[in-house]
This record gives sequence, C-alpha cells and structure tokens, in this order.
Amino acid sequence: MKKLSKEILERDAKRDIGAEVLEAIREVKAGGGRKFTVQVSQATEARIKLGQSQADFAEMLGVSVRTLQDWEQGRREPSGAAKALLKVAVTAPKTVRKVLAAA
Repeated sequence: MKKLSKEILERDAKRDIGAEVLEAIREVKAGGGRKFTVQVSQATEARIKLGQSQADFAEMLGVSVRTLQDWEQGRREPSGAAKALLKVAVTAPKTVRKVLAAA
C-alpha cells in the first residue's frame, strides 16, 4: 500500500465524512447531483427485450458468445445481416422470438 502524503492526511483529518454523505443525500433528493448516462448497444437492447442471456441470444443468432460480447461492448460492429436482425429484434421482439422459435 502506498504511503499517504502529509497533505492528504492533513486534509482528511479535517473532514466530517458523515456530514458530507448527508449533504450528498440531500442534494440527490432535491434533484441535484451528478447524473450519468449509459449508452446501450443495439445488440444489448435486442437481447434484453427478448429476455435472453448472452449465451441463449448468441446461439439464437448463430454467433459465438464472444462475438456477441464484442458487439455489446462496442469492440466490433455486427455485419449487415446481423445488424438488420438486431434492428427487427429491437422493434418487434415478440415477432423475432416467434419466427426463430419456429425455425
């Protein structure tokens, strides 16, 4: 573990962590505080709308779990056909489930 510098120790000695936490809670309740937005990939959105695990969704699409993870994490883009299927899955998940279950 790294040794803390003298300045950090002096600063922390003067802090009231409990008061800081209460202030932060009041700020959040009042509608303030930092807000974070998470961008969800189309592959993730389609999988969630179909209510499937990564393994089940990857099998349904005929791709490896690793490929699906790469799509979901933005490391790779799906091909044209896969991209079209994902778009349909996002807009009509029940139809996709019905059609692929019958196949």
